[in-house]
Amino acid sequence: MAARSSTSSRIPSSSQGRLLLCSHGEKPVLRISGTKENPGRRFWGCVYFEVKEGCNFFHWADPDTEVEYSEIARLRKKLSMMKSRTQVAEWKLKFVAVLGFFGWVGFVCLLLQSWSKATQQCLIPLNLV
Repeated sequence: MAARSSTSSRIPSSSQGRLLLCSHGEKPVLRISGTKENPGRRFWGCVYFEVKEGCNFFHWADPDTEVEYSEIARLRKKLSMMKSRTQVAEWKLKFVAVLGFFGWVGFVCLLLQSWSKATQQCLIPLNLV
Protein backbone atom coordinates (compact mmCIF):
# COMPACT_ATOMS: atom_id res chain seq x y z
CA MET A 1 0.00 0.00 0.00
CA ALA A 2 2.86 2.40 0.72
CA ALA A 3 4.53 3.97 -2.28
CA ARG A 4 8.25 3.62 -2.77
CA SER A 5 10.06 6.72 -1.68
CA SER A 6 12.98 8.45 -3.28
CA THR A 7 14.03 10.32 -0.14
CA SER A 8 13.18 10.31 3.50
CA SER A 9 13.92 12.29 6.61
CA ARG A 10 13.18 11.91 10.28
CA ILE A 11 10.77 14.65 11.21
CA PRO A 12 8.41 14.50 14.17
CA SER A 13 4.99 13.98 12.71
CA SER A 14 1.64 15.36 13.59
CA SER A 15 -1.51 15.57 11.57
CA GLN A 16 -3.77 18.44 12.56
CA GLY A 17 -2.56 18.25 16.17
CA ARG A 18 -2.65 14.44 16.48
CA LEU A 19 0.53 12.45 16.98
CA LEU A 20 0.88 9.75 14.35
CA LEU A 21 2.26 6.35 15.34
CA CYS A 22 2.65 3.23 13.23
CA SER A 23 1.72 -0.27 14.42
CA HIS A 24 5.27 -0.61 15.79
CA GLY A 25 4.55 2.33 18.09
CA GLU A 26 7.14 4.46 16.29
CA LYS A 27 6.84 7.96 14.91
CA PRO A 28 6.65 7.72 11.12
CA VAL A 29 9.13 9.49 8.86
CA LEU A 30 8.29 11.97 6.16
CA ARG A 31 8.98 10.50 2.74
CA ILE A 32 8.54 11.67 -0.83
CA SER A 33 6.68 9.49 -3.28
CA GLY A 34 8.51 8.31 -6.35
CA THR A 35 5.55 6.68 -8.08
CA LYS A 36 4.13 7.71 -11.46
CA GLU A 37 0.72 8.42 -9.90
CA ASN A 38 2.02 10.75 -7.15
CA PRO A 39 5.52 11.97 -8.04
CA GLY A 40 7.00 14.25 -5.39
CA ARG A 41 3.99 13.98 -3.10
CA ARG A 42 4.92 13.81 0.59
CA PHE A 43 3.63 11.11 2.91
CA TRP A 44 4.23 9.69 6.38
CA GLY A 45 5.46 6.12 6.38
CA CYS A 46 6.64 3.51 8.87
CA VAL A 47 10.23 3.84 10.03
CA TYR A 48 10.71 0.15 9.20
CA PHE A 49 9.36 0.37 5.65
CA GLU A 50 11.09 -2.34 3.58
CA VAL A 51 13.04 -3.44 6.71
CA LYS A 52 10.50 -5.24 8.91
CA GLU A 53 7.27 -6.89 7.85
CA GLY A 54 3.86 -6.42 9.36
CA CYS A 55 3.41 -2.66 9.21
CA ASN A 56 1.85 -0.87 6.30
CA PHE A 57 1.47 2.52 7.96
CA PHE A 58 0.81 5.19 5.36
CA HIS A 59 -0.66 8.69 5.64
CA TRP A 60 -0.51 11.48 3.05
CA ALA A 61 1.16 14.59 4.42
CA ASP A 62 -1.09 17.01 2.57
CA PRO A 63 -1.09 20.38 4.32
CA ASP A 64 -4.16 22.01 5.68
CA THR A 65 -4.94 23.74 2.40
CA GLU A 66 -6.85 26.71 3.77
CA VAL A 67 -4.12 27.68 6.23
CA GLU A 68 -1.27 27.07 3.79
CA TYR A 69 -2.95 28.84 0.87
CA SER A 70 -3.75 31.90 2.99
CA GLU A 71 -0.14 32.00 4.19
CA ILE A 72 1.12 31.67 0.62
CA ALA A 73 -1.25 34.45 -0.50
CA ARG A 74 -0.03 36.68 2.33
CA LEU A 75 3.62 36.02 1.44
CA ARG A 76 2.98 36.64 -2.28
CA LYS A 77 1.32 39.96 -1.47
CA LYS A 78 4.24 40.91 0.76
CA LEU A 79 6.72 39.91 -1.98
CA SER A 80 4.85 41.97 -4.56
CA MET A 81 4.86 44.99 -2.25
CA MET A 82 8.60 44.58 -1.60
CA LYS A 83 9.30 44.33 -5.35
CA SER A 84 7.39 47.55 -6.05
CA ARG A 85 9.22 49.34 -3.23
CA THR A 86 12.53 48.10 -4.63
CA GLN A 87 11.66 49.42 -8.09
CA VAL A 88 10.76 52.84 -6.65
CA ALA A 89 14.03 52.92 -4.71
CA GLU A 90 16.00 51.96 -7.84
CA TRP A 91 14.40 54.78 -9.85
CA LYS A 92 15.17 57.28 -7.08
CA LEU A 93 18.77 56.11 -6.97
CA LYS A 94 19.13 56.43 -10.74
CA PHE A 95 17.62 59.93 -10.66
CA VAL A 96 19.99 61.05 -7.91
CA ALA A 97 22.95 59.50 -9.77
CA VAL A 98 22.06 61.42 -12.97
CA LEU A 99 21.63 64.66 -11.02
CA GLY A 100 24.94 64.07 -9.29
CA PHE A 101 26.69 63.42 -12.59
CA PHE A 102 25.33 66.59 -14.19
CA GLY A 103 26.14 68.52 -11.02
CA TRP A 104 29.76 67.46 -11.20
CA VAL A 105 29.95 68.21 -14.93
CA GLY A 106 28.51 71.68 -14.29
CA PHE A 107 30.93 72.25 -11.42
CA VAL A 108 33.92 71.27 -13.57
CA CYS A 109 32.71 73.53 -16.41
CA LEU A 110 32.36 76.49 -14.04
CA LEU A 111 35.75 75.77 -12.54
CA LEU A 112 37.37 75.64 -15.98
CA GLN A 113 35.57 78.79 -17.04
CA SER A 114 36.70 80.72 -13.98
CA TRP A 115 40.25 79.38 -14.40
CA SER A 116 40.37 80.50 -18.04
CA LYS A 117 39.14 83.99 -17.07
CA ALA A 118 41.73 84.20 -14.33
CA THR A 119 44.54 83.23 -16.68
CA GLN A 120 43.40 85.80 -19.26
CA GLN A 121 43.57 88.60 -16.67
CA CYS A 122 47.09 87.67 -15.66
CA LEU A 123 48.52 88.03 -19.13
CA ILE A 124 50.76 91.05 -19.51
CA PRO A 125 50.43 92.52 -22.97
CA LEU A 126 53.71 93.27 -24.58
CA ASN A 127 53.68 96.37 -26.72
CA LEU A 128 56.74 96.34 -28.83
CA VAL A 129 56.18 99.42 -30.85
